[in-house]
Amino acid sequence: MSKNKNKKPTSAELEILQILWKNGEATVKTVNDILNKKKDAGYTTTLKIMQIMFEKGLLDREKEGRSHIYKPAKKESETQNAMLEKVLETAFGGSASKLVMQALGRSKTSEAELEEVKKFIEQIEKERNESE
Repeated sequence: MSKNKNKKPTSAELEILQILWKNGEATVKTVNDILNKKKDAGYTTTLKIMQIMFEKGLLDREKEGRSHIYKPAKKESETQNAMLEKVLETAFGGSASKLVMQALGRSKTSEAELEEVKKFIEQIEKERNESE
């Protein structure tokens, strides 16, 4: 089966990917049951989305009995990095500082999150100084 080149996940596909990244692998029924805890999700809709995701190359699947077991084709970080690069280029003109300021300024960023960001910046600065 030829893989579709459009590998950018939709919001519905991202919901499914979040479940699979957390659980590693799952059947359509398991994914649908988890989705139904948050919103009304029909089994056939979940099945169709996951089939499309397989065709797009977002998911891998293996036959197990009468069911298919689905798992993400890429790691969470790989997908996030690809999506972030696209947003960074298209919405922020390639400026990481604009993106970070927008993200931190618009949301209710907790003190713990701000501390994580500060530590991350310190880590980047330390690595840069060591490589010079």
